[in-house]
Amino acid sequence: MQTHITIVGGGMVGAALAALLAAANERWQIALVEAFAPPAAATDSFQPGYDERSTAIAHGSVELLQLAGVWPQLARFATPIKRVHVSDRGHLGGALIDRQQLQVEALGYVVPNAWIGRVLLAHLQGLANISLLAPATVRRLQPRVGGVELQVERDGEEVSVHSELAVVADGANSGLRQSLGIDVDRQDYQQTAIIANISYELPHQGVAYERFTDAGPLAMLPLGGASGQQSALVWTHPSDRAEAVMALDDEQFLELLQQRFGYRLGRLLQVGRRDSYPLSLSVAREQIRSSIVLMGNAAHFLHPVAGQGFNLALRDCAALATCLQQAGADQPLGSIALLQQYQCQQQLDQQTTIGFSDQLTKLFSSTGLPQAALRGLGFFGLECLPPAKGMLARQTMGNASRRVIL
Repeated sequence: MQTHITIVGGGMVGAALAALLAAANERWQIALVEAFAPPAAATDSFQPGYDERSTAIAHGSVELLQLAGVWPQLARFATPIKRVHVSDRGHLGGALIDRQQLQVEALGYVVPNAWIGRVLLAHLQGLANISLLAPATVRRLQPRVGGVELQVERDGEEVSVHSELAVVADGANSGLRQSLGIDVDRQDYQQTAIIANISYELPHQGVAYERFTDAGPLAMLPLGGASGQQSALVWTHPSDRAEAVMALDDEQFLELLQQRFGYRLGRLLQVGRRDSYPLSLSVAREQIRSSIVLMGNAAHFLHPVAGQGFNLALRDCAALATCLQQAGADQPLGSIALLQQYQCQQQLDQQTTIGFSDQLTKLFSSTGLPQAALRGLGFFGLECLPPAKGMLARQTMGNASRRVIL
Protein backbone atom coordinates (compact mmCIF):
# COMPACT_ATOMS: atom_id res chain seq x y z
CA MET A 1 0.00 0.00 0.00
CA GLN A 2 1.41 3.38 -1.01
CA THR A 3 0.40 6.60 0.77
CA HIS A 4 1.71 10.10 1.10
CA ILE A 5 0.94 10.23 4.84
CA THR A 6 0.07 7.52 7.38
CA ILE A 7 -1.36 8.54 10.76
CA VAL A 8 -1.05 6.01 13.58
CA GLY A 9 -3.83 6.62 16.09
CA GLY A 10 -7.42 7.46 15.17
CA GLY A 11 -8.44 9.30 18.32
CA MET A 12 -9.59 12.93 18.27
CA VAL A 13 -6.13 14.29 17.41
CA GLY A 14 -5.34 11.76 14.69
CA ALA A 15 -8.78 12.09 13.10
CA ALA A 16 -8.67 15.89 13.24
CA LEU A 17 -5.22 15.86 11.63
CA ALA A 18 -6.53 13.63 8.83
CA ALA A 19 -9.39 16.08 8.20
CA LEU A 20 -7.02 19.08 8.13
CA LEU A 21 -4.59 17.32 5.79
CA ALA A 22 -7.44 16.36 3.46
CA ALA A 23 -8.54 20.00 3.40
CA ALA A 24 -4.97 21.16 2.71
CA ASN A 25 -4.48 18.98 -0.39
CA GLU A 26 -7.08 16.65 -1.85
CA ARG A 27 -4.40 14.88 -3.92
CA TRP A 28 -2.64 13.45 -0.86
CA GLN A 29 -3.42 9.81 -0.15
CA ILE A 30 -3.78 9.49 3.62
CA ALA A 31 -4.08 6.31 5.71
CA LEU A 32 -5.42 6.39 9.27
CA VAL A 33 -4.53 3.33 11.40
CA GLU A 34 -6.56 2.79 14.58
CA ALA A 35 -6.27 -0.13 17.03
CA PHE A 36 -9.97 -0.19 17.94
CA ALA A 37 -12.96 -0.84 15.74
CA PRO A 38 -14.51 2.50 14.78
CA PRO A 39 -17.82 3.47 16.41
CA ALA A 40 -20.92 3.90 14.31
CA ALA A 41 -20.42 7.06 12.31
CA ALA A 42 -24.14 7.77 11.89
CA THR A 43 -24.89 11.18 13.36
CA ASP A 44 -28.65 11.38 12.87
CA SER A 45 -29.50 9.15 15.85
CA PHE A 46 -26.91 10.41 18.36
CA GLN A 47 -28.15 11.31 21.84
CA PRO A 48 -25.62 12.43 24.47
CA GLY A 49 -25.63 10.20 27.55
CA TYR A 50 -25.43 11.51 31.09
CA ASP A 51 -22.02 9.91 31.69
CA GLU A 52 -20.53 11.13 28.41
CA ARG A 53 -17.01 12.55 28.73
CA SER A 54 -16.51 15.99 27.16
CA THR A 55 -13.75 18.27 25.85
CA ALA A 56 -13.44 22.06 26.07
CA ILE A 57 -12.72 23.41 22.59
CA ALA A 58 -11.13 26.86 22.65
CA HIS A 59 -12.26 29.76 20.48
CA GLY A 60 -9.15 29.49 18.30
CA SER A 61 -9.71 25.76 17.84
CA VAL A 62 -13.20 26.39 16.46
CA GLU A 63 -11.62 28.30 13.58
CA LEU A 64 -9.39 25.31 12.80
CA LEU A 65 -12.32 22.88 12.95
CA GLN A 66 -14.14 25.18 10.54
CA LEU A 67 -11.20 24.81 8.15
CA ALA A 68 -11.37 21.04 8.58
CA GLY A 69 -15.03 21.15 7.53
CA VAL A 70 -16.50 19.60 10.70
CA TRP A 71 -17.50 22.47 13.01
CA PRO A 72 -21.07 22.97 11.66
CA GLN A 73 -21.85 19.39 12.68
CA LEU A 74 -19.96 19.59 16.00
CA ALA A 75 -21.88 22.76 16.90
CA ARG A 76 -25.13 20.77 17.14
CA PHE A 77 -24.13 19.46 20.61
CA ALA A 78 -21.72 22.21 21.62
CA THR A 79 -22.40 24.24 24.78
CA PRO A 80 -20.96 27.77 24.52
CA ILE A 81 -18.72 29.11 27.29
CA LYS A 82 -19.83 32.72 27.69
CA ARG A 83 -17.84 33.50 30.83
CA VAL A 84 -15.00 31.95 32.82
CA HIS A 85 -15.07 32.53 36.58
CA VAL A 86 -11.79 31.91 38.43
CA SER A 87 -11.69 31.88 42.24
CA ASP A 88 -9.64 30.67 45.21
CA ARG A 89 -11.60 29.09 48.07
CA GLY A 90 -11.10 30.83 51.38
CA HIS A 91 -9.50 33.96 49.89
CA LEU A 92 -10.87 37.23 48.64
CA GLY A 93 -10.60 38.11 45.00
CA GLY A 94 -11.45 36.44 41.76
CA ALA A 95 -11.47 37.04 38.05
CA LEU A 96 -14.20 36.97 35.45
CA ILE A 97 -13.44 36.70 31.74
CA ASP A 98 -16.49 37.63 29.66
CA ARG A 99 -17.08 37.03 25.95
CA GLN A 100 -18.60 40.52 25.57
CA GLN A 101 -15.39 42.19 26.74
CA LEU A 102 -13.54 40.32 24.01
CA GLN A 103 -16.31 40.79 21.44
CA VAL A 104 -16.65 37.11 20.55
CA GLU A 105 -19.68 34.85 20.39
CA ALA A 106 -18.13 32.44 22.91
CA LEU A 107 -14.81 31.96 24.69
CA GLY A 108 -15.01 28.30 23.74
CA TYR A 109 -17.38 25.35 23.63
CA VAL A 110 -17.83 22.06 25.50
CA VAL A 111 -18.58 19.08 23.26
CA PRO A 112 -19.14 15.40 24.16
CA ASN A 113 -16.16 13.28 23.11
CA ALA A 114 -18.39 10.62 21.55
CA TRP A 115 -19.98 13.26 19.32
CA ILE A 116 -16.57 14.59 18.27
CA GLY A 117 -15.53 11.06 17.34
CA ARG A 118 -18.69 10.37 15.34
CA VAL A 119 -18.58 13.63 13.42
CA LEU A 120 -14.89 13.26 12.52
CA LEU A 121 -15.37 9.64 11.46
CA ALA A 122 -18.42 10.43 9.31
CA HIS A 123 -16.49 13.27 7.67
CA LEU A 124 -13.43 11.11 6.95
CA GLN A 125 -15.52 8.30 5.50
CA GLY A 126 -16.88 10.75 2.96
CA LEU A 127 -13.41 11.73 1.68
CA ALA A 128 -12.00 9.83 -1.29
CA ASN A 129 -8.35 10.34 -0.29
CA ILE A 130 -8.69 8.88 3.24
CA SER A 131 -8.20 5.15 3.92
CA LEU A 132 -9.34 4.03 7.38
CA LEU A 133 -7.57 0.89 8.64
CA ALA A 134 -9.38 -0.25 11.78
CA PRO A 135 -9.10 -2.29 13.82
CA ALA A 136 -5.43 -2.56 12.92
CA THR A 137 -2.08 -2.42 14.71
CA VAL A 138 1.29 -1.11 13.58
CA ARG A 139 3.80 -3.83 14.45
CA ARG A 140 6.88 -2.08 13.13
CA LEU A 141 7.95 1.25 11.67
CA GLN A 142 11.21 1.41 9.76
CA PRO A 143 12.88 4.31 7.93
CA ARG A 144 13.38 3.76 4.21
CA VAL A 145 14.88 5.84 1.42
CA GLY A 146 12.35 8.58 0.73
CA GLY A 147 10.06 7.70 3.62
CA VAL A 148 9.06 4.93 6.02
CA GLU A 149 7.62 1.43 5.88
CA LEU A 150 4.96 0.38 8.38
CA GLN A 151 4.03 -3.25 9.01
CA VAL A 152 0.30 -3.15 9.77
CA GLU A 153 -1.60 -6.16 11.10
CA ARG A 154 -5.25 -6.22 10.10
CA ASP A 155 -7.72 -9.12 10.24
CA GLY A 156 -4.87 -11.51 11.00
CA GLU A 157 -2.90 -10.46 7.93
CA GLU A 158 0.14 -8.20 7.68
CA VAL A 159 0.21 -5.37 5.17
CA SER A 160 3.21 -3.20 4.27
CA VAL A 161 2.39 0.49 4.03
CA HIS A 162 4.97 2.75 2.39
CA SER A 163 4.63 6.47 3.20
CA GLU A 164 6.56 9.66 2.72
CA LEU A 165 5.56 10.66 6.26
CA ALA A 166 4.35 8.77 9.35
CA VAL A 167 2.55 10.62 12.15
CA VAL A 168 2.63 8.96 15.58
CA ALA A 169 -0.53 9.95 17.47
CA ASP A 170 -1.24 6.88 19.59
CA GLY A 171 -1.48 8.54 22.99
CA ALA A 172 0.53 9.49 26.06
CA ASN A 173 1.79 5.92 26.58
CA SER A 174 2.69 5.55 22.91
CA GLY A 175 4.10 2.11 22.25
CA LEU A 176 5.36 3.22 18.86
CA ARG A 177 7.26 6.15 20.40
CA GLN A 178 8.90 3.72 22.82
CA SER A 179 9.81 1.31 20.01
CA LEU A 180 11.54 4.20 18.23
CA GLY A 181 13.66 4.81 21.34
CA ILE A 182 12.28 8.31 21.94
CA ASP A 183 12.40 9.21 25.64
CA VAL A 184 10.15 11.67 27.45
CA ASP A 185 10.82 14.21 30.17
CA ARG A 186 8.19 13.42 32.78
CA GLN A 187 7.13 15.38 35.83
CA ASP A 188 4.82 13.56 38.24
CA TYR A 189 2.47 16.04 39.92
CA GLN A 190 1.56 13.49 42.62
CA GLN A 191 -2.04 14.30 41.78
CA THR A 192 -5.06 12.39 40.51
CA ALA A 193 -7.94 13.83 38.49
CA ILE A 194 -11.47 12.71 39.30
CA ILE A 195 -13.90 13.31 36.44
CA ALA A 196 -17.69 13.04 36.40
CA ASN A 197 -20.78 14.91 35.27
CA ILE A 198 -22.71 16.92 37.88
CA SER A 199 -26.33 18.16 37.92
CA TYR A 200 -27.54 21.08 40.07
CA GLU A 201 -30.47 23.39 40.81
CA LEU A 202 -29.72 26.54 38.79
CA PRO A 203 -28.97 27.08 35.07
CA HIS A 204 -25.24 27.56 34.50
CA GLN A 205 -25.88 30.36 31.92
CA GLY A 206 -22.78 29.35 30.00
CA VAL A 207 -20.32 29.98 32.85
CA ALA A 208 -17.25 27.75 33.24
CA TYR A 209 -15.81 27.72 36.76
CA GLU A 210 -12.17 27.28 37.73
CA ARG A 211 -12.08 26.89 41.51
CA PHE A 212 -8.90 26.39 43.53
CA THR A 213 -9.40 24.64 46.85
CA ASP A 214 -7.36 23.16 49.69
CA ALA A 215 -8.05 19.71 48.20
CA GLY A 216 -6.87 20.75 44.74
CA PRO A 217 -8.11 22.73 41.72
CA LEU A 218 -11.46 21.87 40.15
CA ALA A 219 -13.17 22.87 36.93
CA MET A 220 -16.90 22.82 36.14
CA LEU A 221 -17.53 23.06 32.38
CA PRO A 222 -21.11 23.81 31.25
CA LEU A 223 -23.11 21.14 29.40
CA GLY A 224 -26.58 20.82 27.91
CA GLY A 225 -26.85 24.12 26.06
CA ALA A 226 -26.85 27.70 27.31
CA SER A 227 -29.65 27.08 29.84
CA GLY A 228 -28.43 23.65 30.98
CA GLN A 229 -28.12 22.50 34.58
CA GLN A 230 -25.23 20.11 34.18
CA SER A 231 -21.44 20.45 34.11
CA ALA A 232 -18.41 18.29 33.40
CA LEU A 233 -16.30 18.13 36.57
CA VAL A 234 -12.51 17.77 36.61
CA TRP A 235 -11.37 17.71 40.26
CA THR A 236 -7.71 17.33 41.18
CA HIS A 237 -6.64 15.67 44.46
CA PRO A 238 -3.31 14.67 45.97
CA SER A 239 -2.85 11.06 44.88
CA ASP A 240 -2.77 9.77 48.46
CA ARG A 241 -6.27 11.19 49.07
CA ALA A 242 -7.95 10.48 45.75
CA GLU A 243 -8.72 6.83 46.50
CA ALA A 244 -10.68 7.80 49.62
CA VAL A 245 -12.67 10.40 47.64
CA MET A 246 -13.44 7.85 44.94
CA ALA A 247 -14.66 5.44 47.65
CA LEU A 248 -17.32 7.90 48.90
CA ASP A 249 -20.91 7.14 47.98
CA ASP A 250 -22.68 9.64 45.71
CA GLU A 251 -24.28 11.58 48.57
CA GLN A 252 -20.98 11.95 50.43
CA PHE A 253 -19.15 12.90 47.24
CA LEU A 254 -21.68 15.64 46.43
CA GLU A 255 -21.52 16.94 50.00
CA LEU A 256 -17.73 17.24 49.85
CA LEU A 257 -17.87 18.89 46.42
CA GLN A 258 -20.54 21.32 47.64
CA GLN A 259 -18.27 22.37 50.52
CA ARG A 260 -15.37 23.03 48.15
CA PHE A 261 -17.32 24.61 45.30
CA GLY A 262 -20.01 26.56 47.13
CA TYR A 263 -23.56 27.39 46.02
CA ARG A 264 -23.00 29.39 42.84
CA LEU A 265 -25.14 26.83 41.01
CA GLY A 266 -27.46 26.10 43.91
CA ARG A 267 -27.58 22.66 45.48
CA LEU A 268 -25.69 19.87 43.74
CA LEU A 269 -28.20 17.12 42.90
CA GLN A 270 -26.59 14.24 41.02
CA VAL A 271 -23.19 12.83 40.12
CA GLY A 272 -22.62 10.47 37.20
CA ARG A 273 -20.05 7.72 36.79
CA ARG A 274 -16.73 8.72 38.32
CA ASP A 275 -13.36 7.95 36.73
CA SER A 276 -9.86 8.85 37.88
CA TYR A 277 -6.39 8.98 36.38
CA PRO A 278 -2.93 10.08 37.61
CA LEU A 279 -1.59 13.42 36.41
CA SER A 280 1.81 14.27 35.05
CA LEU A 281 3.50 16.51 32.51
CA SER A 282 5.38 14.60 29.83
CA VAL A 283 7.16 16.04 26.80
CA ALA A 284 8.91 13.91 24.17
CA ARG A 285 12.60 14.71 23.80
CA GLU A 286 12.22 14.35 20.04
CA GLN A 287 9.10 15.30 18.14
CA ILE A 288 10.50 14.89 14.65
CA ARG A 289 12.82 12.61 12.76
CA SER A 290 13.24 12.21 9.04
CA SER A 291 9.78 11.09 7.78
CA ILE A 292 8.39 10.81 11.34
CA VAL A 293 6.53 13.32 13.53
CA LEU A 294 4.91 12.89 16.96
CA MET A 295 1.55 14.51 17.56
CA GLY A 296 -0.96 14.94 20.40
CA ASN A 297 -0.35 13.25 23.75
CA ALA A 298 2.49 11.22 22.23
CA ALA A 299 4.35 14.54 21.85
CA HIS A 300 3.16 16.37 24.98
CA PHE A 301 0.73 15.42 27.75
CA LEU A 302 -0.50 18.32 29.94
CA HIS A 303 -2.32 18.73 33.25
CA PRO A 304 -6.04 19.24 32.48
CA VAL A 305 -6.54 22.20 34.84
CA ALA A 306 -6.21 24.78 32.07
CA GLY A 307 -7.89 22.70 29.36
CA GLN A 308 -5.01 23.25 26.92
CA GLY A 309 -4.00 19.74 25.81
CA PHE A 310 -6.35 19.06 22.88
CA ASN A 311 -6.31 22.69 21.77
CA LEU A 312 -2.50 22.80 21.60
CA ALA A 313 -2.50 19.51 19.68
CA LEU A 314 -5.03 20.91 17.21
CA ARG A 315 -2.80 23.95 16.57
CA ASP A 316 0.13 21.58 16.01
CA CYS A 317 -1.98 19.66 13.48
CA ALA A 318 -2.92 22.82 11.58
CA ALA A 319 0.68 24.06 11.58
CA LEU A 320 1.92 20.72 10.22
CA ALA A 321 -0.74 20.71 7.50
CA THR A 322 0.23 24.27 6.52
CA CYS A 323 3.96 23.46 6.32
CA LEU A 324 3.31 20.36 4.21
CA GLN A 325 0.97 22.31 1.95
CA GLN A 326 3.66 24.89 1.29
CA ALA A 327 6.31 22.28 0.40
CA GLY A 328 7.82 22.41 -3.07
CA ALA A 329 6.64 19.90 -5.66
CA ASP A 330 9.98 18.07 -5.54
CA GLN A 331 10.25 18.09 -1.72
CA PRO A 332 9.24 14.84 0.05
CA LEU A 333 6.61 15.35 2.75
CA GLY A 334 8.93 13.61 5.22
CA SER A 335 11.86 15.93 4.49
CA ILE A 336 13.69 16.72 7.74
CA ALA A 337 14.06 20.35 6.62
CA LEU A 338 10.28 20.58 6.21
CA LEU A 339 9.61 18.99 9.60
CA GLN A 340 12.18 21.28 11.25
CA GLN A 341 10.28 24.21 9.78
CA TYR A 342 7.10 22.91 11.43
CA GLN A 343 8.87 22.42 14.76
CA CYS A 344 10.38 25.91 14.71
CA GLN A 345 6.98 27.39 13.92
CA GLN A 346 5.30 25.63 16.87
CA GLN A 347 8.14 25.83 19.36
CA LEU A 348 7.04 29.11 20.98
CA ASP A 349 3.38 28.05 21.14
CA GLN A 350 4.29 24.74 22.76
CA GLN A 351 6.69 26.28 25.27
CA THR A 352 4.22 29.02 26.22
CA THR A 353 1.24 26.70 26.57
CA ILE A 354 3.12 23.96 28.45
CA GLY A 355 4.69 26.55 30.76
CA PHE A 356 1.34 28.25 31.35
CA SER A 357 -0.31 24.94 32.27
CA ASP A 358 2.58 23.82 34.48
CA GLN A 359 2.93 27.06 36.44
CA LEU A 360 -0.83 27.38 36.88
CA THR A 361 -0.91 23.85 38.29
CA LYS A 362 1.89 24.51 40.76
CA LEU A 363 0.59 27.90 41.86
CA PHE A 364 -2.95 26.70 42.50
CA SER A 365 -2.07 23.33 44.01
CA SER A 366 -0.25 24.86 46.98
CA THR A 367 -1.85 25.75 50.32
CA GLY A 368 1.21 27.70 51.50
CA LEU A 369 0.79 31.35 52.51
CA PRO A 370 3.18 32.88 49.90
CA GLN A 371 1.42 31.13 47.04
CA ALA A 372 -2.02 32.01 48.42
CA ALA A 373 -1.00 35.67 48.71
CA LEU A 374 0.41 35.61 45.19
CA ARG A 375 -2.86 34.15 43.89
CA GLY A 376 -4.82 36.91 45.62
CA LEU A 377 -2.59 39.58 44.13
CA GLY A 378 -2.92 37.91 40.75
CA PHE A 379 -6.72 38.01 40.85
CA PHE A 380 -6.64 41.64 42.03
CA GLY A 381 -4.24 42.54 39.24
CA LEU A 382 -6.39 40.86 36.61
CA GLU A 383 -9.41 42.91 37.64
CA CYS A 384 -7.44 46.18 37.79
CA LEU A 385 -5.29 45.68 34.69
CA PRO A 386 -7.37 44.85 31.61
CA PRO A 387 -4.28 44.08 29.46
CA ALA A 388 -3.28 41.33 31.92
CA LYS A 389 -6.76 39.85 31.82
CA GLY A 390 -6.72 40.07 28.02
CA MET A 391 -3.43 38.16 27.90
CA LEU A 392 -4.87 35.40 30.12
CA ALA A 393 -8.01 35.29 28.01
CA ARG A 394 -6.07 34.97 24.75
CA GLN A 395 -4.01 32.11 26.16
CA THR A 396 -7.12 30.34 27.46
CA MET A 397 -8.95 30.88 24.15
CA GLY A 398 -6.06 29.49 22.13
CA ASN A 399 -5.46 32.81 20.35
CA ALA A 400 -2.08 33.70 21.86
CA SER A 401 0.01 32.02 19.16
CA ARG A 402 0.47 32.99 15.54
CA ARG A 403 -2.52 32.25 13.34
CA VAL A 404 -2.35 29.21 11.08
CA ILE A 405 -4.17 29.43 7.74
CA LEU A 406 -4.58 26.51 5.34
